[in-house]
Amino acid sequence: METPLHQKRLVEAWPQVAGPVIARYTLNTYIYNQTLYVRLSNPALRADLSMRRQELTEKLNAVVGEQVITDVRFG
Repeated sequence: METPLHQKRLVEAWPQVAGPVIARYTLNTYIYNQTLYVRLSNPALRADLSMRRQELTEKLNAVVGEQVITDVRFG
């Protein structure tokens, strides 16, 4: 029963972890099969963040205090 709560907290932590500039370009975030999907409106930002996937995954899991996701994908 805790998993949906952790997932919700992780999605809500995205603006905090990503920062205000990235949050402004974020259109949608959701978790499916332990992967956080982030839809961005800026293609250059998408490419930059793709190179930081592992770092973002670790930071987001640390905020929640559990391993909720194993990857972040940008679209």
